Amino acid sequence: MSQVEAVLDLKQWGNNLGVRLPGNIARKAHLHVDQRVRVAVEDDGRVVITPVDNVALPLEQKLALFDPARHCGEAMATEPLGAEKW
Repeated sequence: MSQVEAVLDLKQWGNNLGVRLPGNIARKAHLHVDQRVRVAVEDDGRVVITPVDNVALPLEQKLALFDPARHCGEAMATEPLGAEKW
C-alpha cells in the first residue's frame, strides 16, 4: 500500500486551530466535504482523523437526543397554530 503524506501548517481559525487537507490526501482517505469525522489524540501524541459512518438513527434515538432548551421549546405544539385554527 502506497503512503500519501503532506507537511502542512496549522492556522488560526477563530479560537481554534485548523488544517486544510490537500485533495490527494482527502481522496486517499475517502474524505469529502461536510463528512463527519472523529478526531482523537493517541498516547504518543499522534492525531488520528477517522470517518464517522452516517447511520440513520431510529426514531427512538432521535427523540432521546431532543433537548427542548437547545431546540427552542416543546417538541410539538400543543395548541393549534396559524392555519390550523378554525
